[in-house]
Amino acid sequence: MRQMSLKNISGIVVIGLFAFVVSFVAAETETDYLAIFMQGQKVGHAVHTRMAETDKVTTTDGVSMTLGRGGQAVTVTTQETHIETADGKPLGFEITMNLSGIEQKTTGTVQNGKATISRQVMGQPQQSTVDWPADALLNEGLRLLQLKQGLTGGDAYEASVFRPDLLMAAKAKIEVGEKKKVKLLFGKQQDLTEVKTTMLIQGQQIVMTSYVDDQLKAIKTLVPMMGMTLELVACDEEFAKGQNAIIDFLEKFSITSPVKLMGLHTIESAVYTLKPTTDNKLQIPVSSTQTVERIGDKPVVTVTRLPMPEHVPFPYTGSDPEALDALKETDYLQRTDETVIDLAKRAVADANDIGCAARQIEAFVDGYITQKDMSVGHASAAEVAQSRKGDCSEHAVLAAAMCRSVGIPARIVCGVVYADSFMGQQSIFAGHMWDEVYIDGTWYGLDATRSEQGGFGPGHIALARGNGDPVDFFGLINTLGCFEIEKITLNKKKQTDNTIEP
Repeated sequence: MRQMSLKNISGIVVIGLFAFVVSFVAAETETDYLAIFMQGQKVGHAVHTRMAETDKVTTTDGVSMTLGRGGQAVTVTTQETHIETADGKPLGFEITMNLSGIEQKTTGTVQNGKATISRQVMGQPQQSTVDWPADALLNEGLRLLQLKQGLTGGDAYEASVFRPDLLMAAKAKIEVGEKKKVKLLFGKQQDLTEVKTTMLIQGQQIVMTSYVDDQLKAIKTLVPMMGMTLELVACDEEFAKGQNAIIDFLEKFSITSPVKLMGLHTIESAVYTLKPTTDNKLQIPVSSTQTVERIGDKPVVTVTRLPMPEHVPFPYTGSDPEALDALKETDYLQRTDETVIDLAKRAVADANDIGCAARQIEAFVDGYITQKDMSVGHASAAEVAQSRKGDCSEHAVLAAAMCRSVGIPARIVCGVVYADSFMGQQSIFAGHMWDEVYIDGTWYGLDATRSEQGGFGPGHIALARGNGDPVDFFGLINTLGCFEIEKITLNKKKQTDNTIEP
């Protein structure tokens, strides 16, 4: 079994950190260091610098985290720079993220209500111009707003904060609490004011609690994320950059099954009762193969294996907006790459309809990727077409790009899938990525890591969808790691329902 790429998970974590690390001010001309803790262990650090000149202010925030991935230690680094006028008007920004030697860089110049965006993805330059969101603030603008509002207990205000990693503005509600004594590092305590920030990003609500001094500098910050609480605590440079512990994310996000599931290939549908393990309401996506009902706060998810229709021609020529969007070229799904096109043509050479073509691409990718391991951070389809190696994320992006190149609408799904055993664990649901293709008004699942086992089936639970970019899967922040599976009901073909409980 091949799990989802660590970059999908770590990218979400780093994005979440950036959404808040820069929310509060550093003292003039200082560089501030923060240690990042997860489950009580130090896993990285953040650095915030601010340089004020006569006509502009430049702030830079860097995050470095070391995360475990199936016994391998992987370091993720991200650096974000904001350039603004002295009174907080945006001039430009730059963000660079690197994992396993794969770098993604985005720069933007803001002028006359427009933002000119340049991106370097896998070494390929891309440029576009978009409207700058009205009233959207970068670091210095947010700093000045916070200074103006002050720290009066009970006060609340809102701000629109532009996120370069998401290329969008997010609404933030900031609530000032009371001053209290807060525990810091090495037994130290300090009287700090509690400030709670609630942000809505891609439909997901994130609540961060910071404890700030009288100069509005965040000394300690708590960020609930994927069933954990990340802590950022101010410290000196030596401690910040010191040794990190290694927490294995793949093990953290595995979900124990109530029982061992037998004969999933014979199952028509499975019904999962999910029990939340955090205070956040679970938001589970729906599709043709996945429906969601609720019993109180517990989502009841039904996953159905649908037979693909026959005699539907391809390429797709319809007008459904979702299907048309699932045919486009993206940063990670290069449908016009010559090698991707060649592979797709080889895969579907004798296919007589769209369902047959999709299944042949699924099987082709499974056989084409010969080095099946987790050594790749998160490659694009073009890279996988050349390297022929990777885990489930690489299988998913290559299959989706190949489908799109021959006119089959395809998108990528992130969630969990059942496995009898994985990394020493038995009967678990582990993080996974697969595909969905659009045929005659319906989305059908494909799984190129398990074509010989029937591909997609009732053992898959979808948590988010997108085009392969790690940012697409921000929805995992309040789902992955945030629930248990309380009960499973398996519906076999032409047989009586079989309910399985712990």
